[in-house]
Amino acid sequence: MLSFFRRNKSKNTETPKSYYPDYWERYAALFDHEPELDLQTSRFVVLDTETTGFDYNIDRVLCIGAVEIVNRQINVSNTFETYIRQERFNEKTVEIHGILKHERIVTFSEDEAIQQFLAYVGNAIIVAHHARFDMTMINEMLKRKGLPVLKNKVLDTVNLYRATRIKSNFIQYDKPYTLDEIAENYILDVSDRHTAAGDALITALIFLKTTAILSNKKKLTLSKMFNL
Repeated sequence: MLSFFRRNKSKNTETPKSYYPDYWERYAALFDHEPELDLQTSRFVVLDTETTGFDYNIDRVLCIGAVEIVNRQINVSNTFETYIRQERFNEKTVEIHGILKHERIVTFSEDEAIQQFLAYVGNAIIVAHHARFDMTMINEMLKRKGLPVLKNKVLDTVNLYRATRIKSNFIQYDKPYTLDEIAENYILDVSDRHTAAGDALITALIFLKTTAILSNKKKLTLSKMFNL
């Protein structure tokens, strides 16, 4: 009888098996070892989302666009774009993103889009403009599927750009710079604005410009850029 209780006690103390799907486990396993942070060798995924609105609770992601930066170069041969089947439609935001409810494009369910995105992003450092919004919208997608939040490190180009500016009483240092404002200052083409892929490309160009300034003129390392 004693041996019976010992066997059952041992079983009860075992670590419970994870019930997350295989695609999440493959993604999470990429973070078992912390990679060295280096601007030259790290892989960055610069992303943007188009959404039905700005309410984290009721609005949904319509499209995720992303580009890859490796060795300080945009890898145009490995871009990402996925359109998500719309469960909620907000005609007021169509004027911004131009995505119609019954547009003839290939769309995927949230679950399919999540799998595609996790496979693409891997353990790369994520870069976004006003990153909190994009990251929260994507994490809400994960939450609806019973998954944890993204594990990637994140850089916000707003913070990077602010750090390149000269601090002065005549300049509002902490203003919420828009993508258009920075693109205009850097003389970047904005003809593809308000598409996820187009905004991701503009953000990638801003990222390369700002990090070059910060590393060359201000001697900031990538590790320090996370604290801006």
